[in-house]
Amino acid sequence: MSLVRPTALATLSRWREVALSAATALLGLWIATRGGPILAVAGLALAALAGGLALTALRRLRFAQDIAAPGLVEVVEGEVRYFGPSAGGTVSLSDLTELRLIVLRGHRMWRLKQADGQALLIPVDAAGAESLFDGFASLPGIDLPAVLAALSPAPSGPAASGPGQIVAGQPDMIVLWHRGGRVPTAMRPLSPRG
Repeated sequence: MSLVRPTALATLSRWREVALSAATALLGLWIATRGGPILAVAGLALAALAGGLALTALRRLRFAQDIAAPGLVEVVEGEVRYFGPSAGGTVSLSDLTELRLIVLRGHRMWRLKQADGQALLIPVDAAGAESLFDGFASLPGIDLPAVLAALSPAPSGPAASGPGQIVAGQPDMIVLWHRGGRVPTAMRPLSPRG
């Protein structure tokens, strides 16, 4: 019998990385106040490092969704793997040419396209999908705040979807990253009027 409710335990588990980073930052500040220039520099360096880790932990926390879709996502050694009940596959991050956030039959999904034209669809709310944050962070030139903004719940419509590029005539297909930074001619930037 546990003295902590399961929902409270799940919330604490979800915020553990942020809490550990904050505690490390406080430890660094405490060390910095113990006297002497060496301890001050070491403590401030530890606090700055912990602050950076806390920022990354907060972004990863915003990226995580409640598990509502079937399947399991893994990111192992530069390879994204999705094991679904009826579909799945693997994509190497080095072979990735395009990342989109799409809406398919009312469900948001990541669309990872390879150089050979094959694409892997991964539900945003599948188990383990939060590990995609670290995989996406390794893509050259990706704008992670734009990815987080597109992932945030927002009113429907292309103008409210957040930064990115949408496929002309298809507001439910937002291009978040493209290898080389070039945007294909079939895409146009989001505009306030939609």
